[in-house]
Amino acid sequence: MTSYVKVRWDHEFTEEPVDIFSELDDDRYEVRKVEVYREGRLDWADSSRETGTTFLGEVPFPDLQEINSQGEFHAEPITVAEFEAVWRRARSKR
Repeated sequence: MTSYVKVRWDHEFTEEPVDIFSELDDDRYEVRKVEVYREGRLDWADSSRETGTTFLGEVPFPDLQEINSQGEFHAEPITVAEFEAVWRRARSKR
């Protein structure tokens, strides 16, 4: 079953995203991804295109508990509607 995840990354790096939205397939591989940067830039990737430095992961997406065990990350499931909203926003910027 397709699932959707948002990861908040708490850091001070100006060139890294602060929010990462991923659509995952049944095997937890990323199908689509949006990265949101502190200054408002949105980059995205899917199976046919990448923008900025955003690309799909090459290994299955980790379990949310594993991600959340690292203090600088907060991962949570989101709805398809939440993902589609940020996906449309990102695609309209490019």
